[in-house]
Amino acid sequence: MSAPVFATLGCRLNTYETEAMRELTAAAGVENTVVVNTCAVTAEAVRKARQEIRKLRRENPGATLIVTGCAAQTEPETFAAMPEVDRVIGNTEKMQPATWQDLGTEKVQVDDIMSVTETAGHLIDGFGTRSRAYVQVQNGCDHRCTFCIIPYGRGNSRSVPAGVVVDQIKRLVGRGYNEVVLTGVDLTSWGADLPGQPRLGNLVMRILKLVPDLPRLRISSIDSIEVDEDLLEAIATEPRLMPHLHLSLQHGHDMILKRMKRRHLRDDAIRFCEEARRLRPDMVFGADIIAGFPTETDEMFQGSLDLVRECDLTWLHVFPYSARQGTPAARMPAVNGTAIKTRAAALRAAGDAQVARHLAAQQGADHAVLMETPRMGRTAQFTETLFDTDQEVGAIVPARITGRIDGQLQAVRQS
Repeated sequence: MSAPVFATLGCRLNTYETEAMRELTAAAGVENTVVVNTCAVTAEAVRKARQEIRKLRRENPGATLIVTGCAAQTEPETFAAMPEVDRVIGNTEKMQPATWQDLGTEKVQVDDIMSVTETAGHLIDGFGTRSRAYVQVQNGCDHRCTFCIIPYGRGNSRSVPAGVVVDQIKRLVGRGYNEVVLTGVDLTSWGADLPGQPRLGNLVMRILKLVPDLPRLRISSIDSIEVDEDLLEAIATEPRLMPHLHLSLQHGHDMILKRMKRRHLRDDAIRFCEEARRLRPDMVFGADIIAGFPTETDEMFQGSLDLVRECDLTWLHVFPYSARQGTPAARMPAVNGTAIKTRAAALRAAGDAQVARHLAAQQGADHAVLMETPRMGRTAQFTETLFDTDQEVGAIVPARITGRIDGQLQAVRQS
């Protein structure tokens, strides 16, 4: 018999939870099983999940095939109807030891995600490389953006208590990790369901104070309109907090932002980026932007293109709009598919130009690079950096930038 095979689609949180399931299945002695951890963010993500399931069934004809994740949570009947699938397990159930200890005979094990009120701090020793560990501090979302199905896959927002987070990070640092990334579905809502309603900035400051041996703390995607004063103070005063923020901006025109039911306007985004860069001049931004949202005109799209420059965004995640059944946006007047592709391509080109500008500005600069492989690491700003000699994986290496190639920096180690 063989250990389970895992396939992960979608976000970093899914990757994190796959590692948790890997440990849960090992503890339960699960064998000869394939687990597909799905994403539901777009209709295309669900299509890819179905495609992956068929492929894995062909490759593992005798295994038990289990589908879980957000797509399994939001449309379990879709996957239960697939002849390749043996079990469908919900997002809450997949993180419970009892699920894996007794898979039972019931094909669908998906409860009401909205009834879940707690998120466990799954104690994982990191994943991926030996350089960077991801710590889930929050799950779910209380907001209802008109294009998004994720709250129905993840449930309402719930937070891991600060003490649990700090203890886990201490353990990871003790195991040699030099960087920890805080992850969640709606990270800036952390603490709203905890006693005293602490904010994310409070958690960041506590981590940096109580884990003095942690060299680098990084934050994953945030909603800039929800950033609190403590987080701004941390940006300004804490060099161990990395100068790289990924922003959930989504669009650059106020009318589309309102139709998306976002909580910020265009000027709010620009103002936040200006303030963060004033506090930390070496700050770089990533951002999610949707191209071709329903009712988007050429003029409205131009607002998103202009926002890339006005916020000086560097790392763009561009999403061509894809309707998700069950969301309000799916009922709005659609943009022509060809126009969506054209606009997405224009945004990606703008993003490529921004990356080129960022790389050019680093020429001759000194950076501390966290090594992910013997020859590649990342700066504090999350820029991939190549060396021509091997370095220790997981080490933070002093480097001078000597050039750039194919979207990456080139560097030599400084003594």
